[in-house]
Amino acid sequence: MAEAVLSPVKQRPEKKRRTSSSDSARTARPDLIHEDGAGSKAVRLFLIGLSFLFIFVMMILPLATVIKEALKQGWAAYQAAVTDEYTKSAIMLTLLATFSALAINTVFGLFAAWAITKFHFKGKKLLTTLIDIPVTVSPIIAGLIFVLVFGRQSFLYPYLKDAGIQIVYAVPGVILATVFVTFPFISRELIPVLEAQGTDEEEAAALMGASGWSIFTKVTFPHIKWAFLYGVVLCTARAMGEFGAVSVLSGHLRGKTNTLPLYVEVLFQGFEWVPAFAVSSILVIMAVVILVARNIFEHNAKTGSGGV
Repeated sequence: MAEAVLSPVKQRPEKKRRTSSSDSARTARPDLIHEDGAGSKAVRLFLIGLSFLFIFVMMILPLATVIKEALKQGWAAYQAAVTDEYTKSAIMLTLLATFSALAINTVFGLFAAWAITKFHFKGKKLLTTLIDIPVTVSPIIAGLIFVLVFGRQSFLYPYLKDAGIQIVYAVPGVILATVFVTFPFISRELIPVLEAQGTDEEEAAALMGASGWSIFTKVTFPHIKWAFLYGVVLCTARAMGEFGAVSVLSGHLRGKTNTLPLYVEVLFQGFEWVPAFAVSSILVIMAVVILVARNIFEHNAKTGSGGV
């Protein structure tokens, strides 16, 4: 009986000794902790320096080279290149294709994201998968597909011809290709936000008698506005810089179906270096504006700020 009472008492000092030994192990060798801190600092500085070096070589240096070469023969040559008739035509077609893609994909992106996150229906996973097809398919392949679907070899061609509609090697083909490659950007930005939001607020508003439009404008959209604008910016950037699918469908008709990226290639292939870089600088300026807008929208989306 005495041993049973004393045995726990004997175990307590051992437990305390084990704790004290572990504490001493943690506090021992402070030089190792100092070395670990110095090592982590060196690794951090190395990674930061490597990141800046990569960005400088891959992004800043090429952009600076474009601006330098564009102004190589002076401001007069630059102004003549960017105000050329073919350049203006390429700018107008680029803006037309971009705004058309934005309008179509905004409507589809909102509807698709709303349907996928707020309703349960058969084929939901199939719809989600189909939205991602433009990301996985090469733009060149997409252009060839549209040529086969709407070109002279297609069964649709006689009907399109009778209706006076030309898609391949015409402006509608450029718009169609731009819409296709920018298809998933807005919906893919909205779906995660709508899934995180849930349906409780919409259901409460519906029980209180709010209409569907009121629920969307006053309950849903305030939660997704920054994600929506971020998707619009990404869609705009992708539309302005699209080359592959548009190149296949446009036919490179100078002054008619050339967007800015295609016109840059035409000038470059014709060894017109300064005009090529001058027109490229327009895309650089657009890219910088889009980048600033994207960072603003991304910051507001993270902080929940109401202003730009």
